[in-house]
Amino acid sequence: MSENRRVLVVDDEANIRDLIEVALRFHGFTTVTAAFGGQALRAAADERPDLVLLDVMLPDLDGFEVCRRLRAGGDQVPVIFLTARDTPSDTVTGLTLGGDDYVTKPFSIEALIARVRAVLRRTAPPTGSVLRVADLELDEGQWTVRRGGVEVELSPTEFRLLAHLMRNAGMVLSRAQLLESVWGWDHGNPQVVETYISYLRRKLDPLGTPLIHTQRGVGYALRP
Repeated sequence: MSENRRVLVVDDEANIRDLIEVALRFHGFTTVTAAFGGQALRAAADERPDLVLLDVMLPDLDGFEVCRRLRAGGDQVPVIFLTARDTPSDTVTGLTLGGDDYVTKPFSIEALIARVRAVLRRTAPPTGSVLRVADLELDEGQWTVRRGGVEVELSPTEFRLLAHLMRNAGMVLSRAQLLESVWGWDHGNPQVVETYISYLRRKLDPLGTPLIHTQRGVGYALRP
């Protein structure tokens, strides 16, 4: 998993940045570092990393703004936020901006490396199968979604959530199951799931009959 994988480490604290860099290299990753948000954006453009470890509290642009600019520019590189703040609102903010995970300081290096590998596994290129439910088609090989022949643009997290719902079409999946399967968490804020379900509905429902159904108190199911 680590072979030829390049990780951009962004943190203004040199001791933390150096510790993470040494650990990543020990585990076989190639590293690039930045201390400021502006540097991070330039490094992401120049180095094309496979993943970004992004501190939220930076001297110029905060990590949330860095992620927002990456996504606005079409860069879908996986992002793991690093932060000393552990509030539900911060977690939801980071993930709804397009982050893939959220690690709270202080953290163990072993746990961080495990999260890096887990995110890289979840965001690896898909197998190439095509999923269909009613007039909805998702091509995992091409990373495309169409409804009634109309292409629907999704973020990577939206795409993975929809793919999981389609692979389990007709089944009611709990928020906890979705957090574990899509985000890789065995616990977490269910508001993240609710937020992404609302994103999918806003993009899919205008094109036809609603396909994502809420089972109150249980979870969600995708069915015609």
